[in-house]
Amino acid sequence: MRKLLDTWLDLFERHEVLTRASAIAFQALTAAVVLVLLGLAVLGEIGRQDLWFAHIAPQIKARVLPGVYDGVDATVRRIFSADSAPLLAFAAVFTIWEMSGAVRCCMGAFTRIYEVREHRSTWLRTPLSYVLATALTAAFVAAALLVMALGGLVHGGWYVPFAVVRWALAIGLLALAFGLIVRFAPARPRAKRWASIGTGLVVFAWTVQSLIFGWYVSSVANFKTAVGSLAVLLVVITYFYVASIVLLVGIELDEQLRKRSARP
Repeated sequence: MRKLLDTWLDLFERHEVLTRASAIAFQALTAAVVLVLLGLAVLGEIGRQDLWFAHIAPQIKARVLPGVYDGVDATVRRIFSADSAPLLAFAAVFTIWEMSGAVRCCMGAFTRIYEVREHRSTWLRTPLSYVLATALTAAFVAAALLVMALGGLVHGGWYVPFAVVRWALAIGLLALAFGLIVRFAPARPRAKRWASIGTGLVVFAWTVQSLIFGWYVSSVANFKTAVGSLAVLLVVITYFYVASIVLLVGIELDEQLRKRSARP
């Protein structure tokens, strides 16, 4: 255990895991704000505003101060009442722009973890980051629609099988998008096998983390107090920071497994 601890402490220091996780978390946080705007615009475009009024809004209203909820609800209603096509186009472009920043942070972090030299120029990295950001944005939006917008289509005995299929497809889309990032974000593309293992580790860890975070928000956190209202931002930032650390630890673990398998 001492040797294992020393190994990981050395990896964290040598590859600047916490510093690079902070950069990824900051970019992901700003991208998430615009991604929520894009998701609301998509709901307005497909005519599923009822998801907000019947499912999402009551959950928020029960956990925040009335003034906070009124502001959020007024903003969402304004989005639904606006012309959705220009808003959708703006939100999509802005989301890809912000998401590309997070992808470029991942590029640097992955290259550092894999201990290879960055030989790609800015003219190559930037377009690649936009392509990967587009895939990631599409996967997030499609996964959210599968889980939320299609939830009420099937009832009765087929509800559970349909739900399993929806969640499996949503996780598959996220795994595919992050598989592209794990494989093509580093300076030296990873083999399909190791990109798949790294993606599996990250998606599994993120799923566990999200379940824990969801339980904390729904069962423990109280955002109706003064301290709780101030803690909202801290909780969200912590979630993204932990998610970024989980991402880099998963990639780091995948790289150590690859090196171990290559030894005689």
